[in-house]
Amino acid sequence: MNKKGIVIIVSALLALLVWLFNFNNTNNLNSDSYKFKKEYESLNGKKREKDGKKIRKVHIDIDNPIKYATAKDIVDMMDNKKTFIVYFGFNDCPWCRSVIENLISVAKEKNIDTIYYVDIKNIRDEKNVVDGEIVTKKEGSKAYMKLVKKLDNVLDDYVITTDDKDFQVGDKRIYAPNIVAIVNGKAEELTDGISSKQDDAYMELTDKMNNESKKKIECIFKCLEKANVCTAKTTC
Repeated sequence: MNKKGIVIIVSALLALLVWLFNFNNTNNLNSDSYKFKKEYESLNGKKREKDGKKIRKVHIDIDNPIKYATAKDIVDMMDNKKTFIVYFGFNDCPWCRSVIENLISVAKEKNIDTIYYVDIKNIRDEKNVVDGEIVTKKEGSKAYMKLVKKLDNVLDDYVITTDDKDFQVGDKRIYAPNIVAIVNGKAEELTDGISSKQDDAYMELTDKMNNESKKKIECIFKCLEKANVCTAKTTC
């Protein structure tokens, strides 16, 4: 083969490599994984609108297993007897930002390739206490309320805490973060992933806190391994 032929082949190979690089890069930028990374990291170091506190910095791997879903998607998957992990939260939730890196880290260790993510910030119902009475500030979306019923057996009670008293709403609530294992369409286990040693959402996390957080999350993933025999009493 003459030099001209070699140059043509090399040029073609280089062009192919450039195309593959651009194709993969475009796919990454359009992926749920990248969207989630951008959504959470975009708030690093900023102040939270609700309380003016500095938002915790997080680093989200670009190859994270997060896949966006709606409340309706999760209901449909449960109706279809699917087995999966779902994470409920939102990007400026300080407790969520305390556990999200551990959730992704443990998922990678356990070779979990998909964690469904439902942003619950604007779909939940909101209750207030006015003159000692519970009133509805905002109705939850129909899909959210249906999902609460589907997850009823693992959810915590909806409690409103005032300066001097706790008020039981009488319903269940999806808090943030909530990480739930769904096995064959049934909610089997829930954790918030938060260390018992962490009493402030904004505090610096120690190794002990992160280790406890990871252990709580590992318990959730055991449900996927044990499938039908997963129960709250046997996973941890």
